Amino acid sequence: MGDKTLDGLNVAILVTDGFEQSELQEPRRALDEAGAHTRVVAPKDGEVKGWKLKDWGDTVAVDVKLDAARAEDFDALLLPGGVINPDSLRMQPAAVAFVKAFAEAGKPIAAICHGPWTLIDAGAVKGRRMTSWPSLKTDLSNAGAQWVDQEAVVDGNLVTSRKPDDIPAFNRAAIELFARARRQ
Repeated sequence: MGDKTLDGLNVAILVTDGFEQSELQEPRRALDEAGAHTRVVAPKDGEVKGWKLKDWGDTVAVDVKLDAARAEDFDALLLPGGVINPDSLRMQPAAVAFVKAFAEAGKPIAAICHGPWTLIDAGAVKGRRMTSWPSLKTDLSNAGAQWVDQEAVVDGNLVTSRKPDDIPAFNRAAIELFARARRQ
C-alpha cells in the first residue's frame, strides 16, 4: 500500500479517549504509507488515550483541537471505533457537526466497529448500505440504514467495517474510496 495513491490528501481522524487503538493506528499507518497526511482531531488538546481490547492502551498526540477543526480543511474523515470513543463523541454537538459537515459535503468517510454511531447522530446513514460491530445493527437499521454482515462495505462516499480483524479489508477499501473521491 506504499504506492502514494493518496499523496497530499488531508485526512481527519476524529477521536477522543477510549478509541480502539488498532482501529486508529493501523488505518492511519496505511493511509500515511499511501501518501495521505493524517491529523488527529479531538475535543481536547494534548493527547487522547486508546483502548486496547480490554484495558487502556497507548496515548496519541492531538494535532487539532475539535473547536479549531474545520471540515473544509480536510479531504476525508476516519472514524475509529471502540465503545467509549464514539459514544462520547456522539454526545458532543461539535463532534456531530464536524461529521455532518463531511457527509453534507460528500467527502469520503471511513468508519469501523462502533464508529458509525457518530454517523447516526449526524444524520448520515439513512438509505445507506453499511456494516459495523454487530451490536449497532439495530441502531443503524432504526436510523434507516441497511445493515449487512461483511468485512468492509462501500456505499457511495462511505466505507464501513465490523471489527479489528477486518482492518486489512477496511484499509484497502478506504484507500480505494479516498483515491476515487480524489480523482472526481
